Amino acid sequence: MSRFGRQAVTVSDVYAVEDLEASFVSGEADALRRAYDAHGALVYTLCRRSLGADVAGDISQEVFASAWFARGQYDPSRGTLAGWLVGITRNKILDHIRASGRRPQLVQPNLSSQIPPNSSSVGATPLAPTEVEHLADRLLLVDAMAQLPTRSKKLIELAFFEDLTHPEIAERCDLPIGTVKSDIRRGLARLRRQLEGAA
Repeated sequence: MSRFGRQAVTVSDVYAVEDLEASFVSGEADALRRAYDAHGALVYTLCRRSLGADVAGDISQEVFASAWFARGQYDPSRGTLAGWLVGITRNKILDHIRASGRRPQLVQPNLSSQIPPNSSSVGATPLAPTEVEHLADRLLLVDAMAQLPTRSKKLIELAFFEDLTHPEIAERCDLPIGTVKSDIRRGLARLRRQLEGAA
């Protein structure tokens, strides 16, 4: 038996994601709450790390309100709801930076080392637009990786972080090479869909 055992993700988990997207587009009563429960932390983290904790909550609320009123523009066939929300979040952050008239400035090197990357950074200088783009992409990728089935995630990590070939992964994980290839292919397709939604 493989050391990975059975995958933690079930068929019902996959349909739950698609069901949320369909519910959101059709405007079902609990869809906004479910979308917030599923993706609120991702949106808030992007806002907090881009602008600071003092405005992150307000901008996050604006994102979900805007998304709800524009839900007819969301096309699940073009990307995930998480990716679409990150795209809206990125735009709201950049709008806030422009509206507040603040110009991003570099933090002094001796101070930046004292601020942990996940700190609330109240009153922090907002990021530059290109930094917001990179942060959004990184957070979305981390979120997408976390949602992959355990085995697919591990196989992708072995292929891309440890630079192993498919035969090497199959040998290390005691899996048929066909399973390795198909798991990696399906996992990458899910990651691509998530990232394309934010474009």
